[in-house]
Amino acid sequence: MKKFDKERVLLALAGPAIALVVAVALTSIVLIVSGKSPFEPYSIMFEQATFSDIQVLIINQATMYYLAAVAVAVGFRMNLFNIGVDGQYRLAAMTTALVGAHIALPSFLQVPMLIIVAMLTGAFWAGIAGVLKTTRGVSEVVATIMLNAIATSLIAWLTLTENFGVAVGNNSTTGEMKESGWVSGFEGAGGEIYGLIVLAVLVGIAYWLVLGRTRFGFDLRATGASESAAAASGVNAKRMVLTAMLISGALAGLAGLPILLGDSHTYGLTFPTGLGFTAIGIALLGRNHPVGIAFAALLWAWLDKASQELDYKGYDKEIAVIMQGLIVLAVVISYEAVRQWGLKRQQQRVGEELAAAARKSKSNEEVAAR
Repeated sequence: MKKFDKERVLLALAGPAIALVVAVALTSIVLIVSGKSPFEPYSIMFEQATFSDIQVLIINQATMYYLAAVAVAVGFRMNLFNIGVDGQYRLAAMTTALVGAHIALPSFLQVPMLIIVAMLTGAFWAGIAGVLKTTRGVSEVVATIMLNAIATSLIAWLTLTENFGVAVGNNSTTGEMKESGWVSGFEGAGGEIYGLIVLAVLVGIAYWLVLGRTRFGFDLRATGASESAAAASGVNAKRMVLTAMLISGALAGLAGLPILLGDSHTYGLTFPTGLGFTAIGIALLGRNHPVGIAFAALLWAWLDKASQELDYKGYDKEIAVIMQGLIVLAVVISYEAVRQWGLKRQQQRVGEELAAAARKSKSNEEVAAR
């Protein structure tokens, strides 16, 4: 790995570390003010992370967080705020569940088909906001917020029993999917890890390669930095905006698949919600880098799962919610601190390269003079 790449990875990891330290310090102050121990809740949560069943829950939750956060990060790299990831992944999961419940193909065809359906649904829903922005100048923030509300209503209507809904007790579902669309996981001592964790890893690798190692990725990042400068260099800025929204939506469509294909096998009222909003904080915390996002997703999932034991120890599990909120606030501080450090390192590196070039030039001149 090149030195520059190593520094970028370190910068990506520094964000979660700094934010966690700041959040722990501020949460400790809150605990002290409330008359409780500032240390015991953390020891309880760290102890929970040593249990194999909790570890499985953390990894499974982090898998979904990671996919959603990468979808958000694609928008951020383009200077777009796709706040509609939540609606995109929920609509994609519902559509995928419907297709999986009514179509049965061999497993080697069924699973790829369901993945494609999820990606197309998410891309379509995000593409609406992309078209509105490129043709009418509508802010993607406003458009995606409205589309989230529309997605919620559309899902509620489609899952009515008179439409496609199947009542299971008090839960309105899409019906159980055909077994050929189920994805088995990896059995461990603490339970089963979602099989689509492999998909999350592949998405992370593809994200890193495409955005950091291709001309398309350079054009996307350049357009996000300055549309006018990108246009001057021959890049179609509007097309890049629409493409980024489509890609972001397609990745968002994958966020609900690990639990849909690996566990619940249906979409209903109990299906996880809010992943898209959580993913915004995770993407920021990971500095939009695939490695940083992975650690941020694990951190967030740990706070979610390990905090549940606090209720049984006389502490409020909302302590973890406070920490998550403080982490988001700390992101702003850590982002700026790490950015300043990165700029300083870049300036030092350029200075060293210029000094080395000057010494080499002077040496060549002395040799020529002799």
